[in-house]
Amino acid sequence: MAATSARGLRRSGVVLVALIALTAAAGCGSDSDEPAKASSPPGERPSKADSTKQPKPTPEPKPSVSAADGRDITACADGNCEIAVSESVNIPFTGPRGSATLSVTEVGPNSIAYTVKSGSGQSKGSASGPGQGCITVLRSNGSGNSCGGLGDAGRPSPQPDAVVIQAAAGEDGTAVLQLVSGR
Repeated sequence: MAATSARGLRRSGVVLVALIALTAAAGCGSDSDEPAKASSPPGERPSKADSTKQPKPTPEPKPSVSAADGRDITACADGNCEIAVSESVNIPFTGPRGSATLSVTEVGPNSIAYTVKSGSGQSKGSASGPGQGCITVLRSNGSGNSCGGLGDAGRPSPQPDAVVIQAAAGEDGTAVLQLVSGR
């Protein structure tokens, strides 16, 4: 019986050693149902806060110039405003013949193109290059354009019974539009 008992102890010992080895290989100490994660050196472990952070949104580039009315096209309704635009936009305003629309059709770095419609008339302007822009004078009996270098032209002067539109292209792709009514 001593031989049988010794064999049983050896078997129990072998089984016990096998269970210890399996437990060590599987990783011990976790009561969680989550799968085990691969470990990395302590300095390289992502923190729990890092894994839940959302990427920060890229801020919209700020124009290199400022405009008194910002980007608010409704400020132009009376024919007097100064706004910045960086994409195509339609700007309704009151002209010498009533309702008119300034449609910016293209704006980019150092370039601007637009159309002004009033009644059955239409006027177009476009300019490209550093310091370039256009001035359109809209009157009840027609309109006129002048495009080229604006330099430091500043705000256009009002003209009697007219709306003066100045469009200055910016190097960052933002144009400044100024409408000045002489009513």
